[in-house]
Amino acid sequence: MAGKVDLVPTPSNHPENTPHSVDTLLRVVQARDAEVTLLKLMVHKLKLQLARRNRAQFGASSERFEDGQISLIETVLLDGIPPSPQPGTPVSPAANTEIDRSLPAHLPRDEQVHKPETTAAHHDAAGQACGCTACGGRLRRIGADVSEQLEYVPSHFLVVRHVRPKLACVKCQSIFQAEAPSRPIARGLPGPGLMAHVMVSKYCDHLPLYRQSRIYARDGVQIDRSTMAGWVARGDELIDPLLAALGRYVLAAEKVHADDTPVKVLEPGAGKTKTGRLWVYVRDDRPAGNSAPAAAWYQYSPDRKGVHPQAHLAKFRGILQADAYGGWNKLYDRGVVEAACWAHARRPWWDLYQSTGRAPDSLAAQALRRIKALYEIEAEIRGQPPDIRREQRRARAGPLLEDMHNWLSGLVGRVSAKSELAQAIGYSLVRWTALTRYVDDGRIEIDNSAAERALRGVALGRNNYLFMGSDAGGERAAAMYSLVETAKLNGLDPEAYLREVFDRIADHPINRIEELLPWNIGREPEAQKLAA
Repeated sequence: MAGKVDLVPTPSNHPENTPHSVDTLLRVVQARDAEVTLLKLMVHKLKLQLARRNRAQFGASSERFEDGQISLIETVLLDGIPPSPQPGTPVSPAANTEIDRSLPAHLPRDEQVHKPETTAAHHDAAGQACGCTACGGRLRRIGADVSEQLEYVPSHFLVVRHVRPKLACVKCQSIFQAEAPSRPIARGLPGPGLMAHVMVSKYCDHLPLYRQSRIYARDGVQIDRSTMAGWVARGDELIDPLLAALGRYVLAAEKVHADDTPVKVLEPGAGKTKTGRLWVYVRDDRPAGNSAPAAAWYQYSPDRKGVHPQAHLAKFRGILQADAYGGWNKLYDRGVVEAACWAHARRPWWDLYQSTGRAPDSLAAQALRRIKALYEIEAEIRGQPPDIRREQRRARAGPLLEDMHNWLSGLVGRVSAKSELAQAIGYSLVRWTALTRYVDDGRIEIDNSAAERALRGVALGRNNYLFMGSDAGGERAAAMYSLVETAKLNGLDPEAYLREVFDRIADHPINRIEELLPWNIGREPEAQKLAA
């Protein structure tokens, strides 16, 4: 019938669809092979994504290589110069050795003497009975068995009463009275120790204020969380000049580590949360043999736009060691030196290694072995001066990197451009100059782990609270994290440090605010001992 359209598809095995020549048949086969290859790549990509998700949710965070490769998060590589053990501190024993169960010597001892049953036939010098219950003879001490037990005495509140007597002169009627002692909050309830405890509990031990309120209530002290929120806000105002001094110190360094992490923030009026960012800038040159104190300076922003780190580092002109975030690029354009991170370059290879069942002969395993060799060199020269590190890197890491570059370049044409393998190769080759800059500059580290370590506390805190209450709350968190983490980097107890700060800062001269930085407060007891 004229104009009739056949809507029934022609079967694939219909004579009309049958290739009529060898060339046509080859084209059909090639098209199907390409489709199969594409499907295989898609399946492999989906498997890799599933493996990443499962590992992130259920797996261990360690990236340990099975054939004896060291992990990027091993203590020797990530924690800088390992601290020397303090006297009396138990040390983790090696296998098959006797465990040292001695308790720290600095703890106070409450000695309890348990005397055996005796008779009153004889008495010692103190008038205590010391007669033998068997024959009535006098007992004399021949020794003692001593054992120790670790006990815990719950912390307690204390009310400090400030009494200021008024004295009047009987002759001229003049009245004398001492000035009221300074308080962190004028006419406020909390003392320096309580304010420090609330701050450290929230930003170091990750206890939200409502949990702290419940804990204090068990001690019979009712403190509403809104009241403590006010203390936190006032504390942030007090330490603002100290934070500015800390920021100036960090940005005066020749090299700064930088990173950021997301935080949930309540969006007022919207009834939902948004994603803010906490940025950290770390000055830590101890691995390069520099004795300058380490410091971490945090900043908050309501989003991840590049204008925020560009504003934070507006006056910085040194070396910036960071990840591949595009917001850093304008800083590099205006003179900041880029140093990339081998930990980030390694991560896609680790994901591929995991997705292939940890096959020892896979390309991912080969890449991990090459990167592992670079880290072994760093472990041996950690803590050495920059010139020695540069010489060692040029002599030992230089040839390894040249060989690795040739190996990666040779793989480019052999793998699909859309595969995860090509992305892992491309990540390193595109940033090769920044990744290898550390070889010729002993001040630069092989990775950006200093900044990643500084954000661990933030990551732990995210698991304990749903969100920050506002952008102002994010700024307060950045301020407190700065002091807490910097105190920890300098080996100080954060609570003891903040107690000292809140005790002094209200009356401290603004032109001497640097005296309250952690390393200066930490040195004061030593100076006092030398003076004595």
